[in-house]
Amino acid sequence: MTDHIAPVAIGDQLVGPGQPVYMIGEIGINHNGDVEIAKQLMDAAATAGAQAVKFQKRNPDVAVPEHQKSKMRSTPWGEMTYLDYKFRVEFEREEYTEIDRYAKELGLQWFASPWDVDSVEFLENQFDALTYKVASASLTDFELLREIAETGKPVLCSSGMSDWETLDAAVEVFDRDKLVLMHATSTYPLPPEEVNLLAIPAMRERYGVPVGYSGHELGLEISFAAAALGAVTIERHITLDSSMWGSDQSASMEPREFASLVKGVRVLEQAMGDGVKRVMPGEESKIDSLRKVTA
Repeated sequence: MTDHIAPVAIGDQLVGPGQPVYMIGEIGINHNGDVEIAKQLMDAAATAGAQAVKFQKRNPDVAVPEHQKSKMRSTPWGEMTYLDYKFRVEFEREEYTEIDRYAKELGLQWFASPWDVDSVEFLENQFDALTYKVASASLTDFELLREIAETGKPVLCSSGMSDWETLDAAVEVFDRDKLVLMHATSTYPLPPEEVNLLAIPAMRERYGVPVGYSGHELGLEISFAAAALGAVTIERHITLDSSMWGSDQSASMEPREFASLVKGVRVLEQAMGDGVKRVMPGEESKIDSLRKVTA
């Protein structure tokens, strides 16, 4: 039952039972450090009818593990260390200022997953962040979770790579009146047998908060099923071209597919109804001609 679960306000959007599914185009770092690519992806999300786009924000000096910093990586910009690569694709104030401006122009909300305390401070102080998204990888970074909670902003929290014990501890950090959990499995791309969609109603029952879905699978079907199970928000990675260079591109939706997802979810919203069994208007004229009544 969802009657006792209140929606969470994210700016002028209400996210929760009885509200339109909050559709998020996860840009992440699929922009490859190019703000013009980011804006094209924002165009795609807006054209599809999504309410929001999401990015990732890091201070690579802090967020990249020490043992990975000096590892070499082949990139479109040549061979470089993993740390240099992370700096190469990272947006700073100039790029996010343009993203903020363009989002307002498009009527889109935007936010980011901060991967370290420095990034929370950046998003809060520079842009008065609308909301924060906790990445699955950050569920056990309690310093980061507390920093996010202390902003008092609403929080979307993914749940990949976790069991009940891990998720219980993370949930305790946040104000549940401002929390939306998101069922997720951190496998890219995600095979159907690892999706576990029934975690959506289970999480809703366990924590008494709205629950959405962050998907990394290929195709539309699983995300449609998540919506039918009551997911209040659906987030999918988006890309201009799934063959582009980058770790998330191959598990991302191209614009046309993402538009099909949003359109299909809106159809599902109309189709769900209220659960009260009754004769529908389109059936009324059929009763006399089709129904036989016997004692």
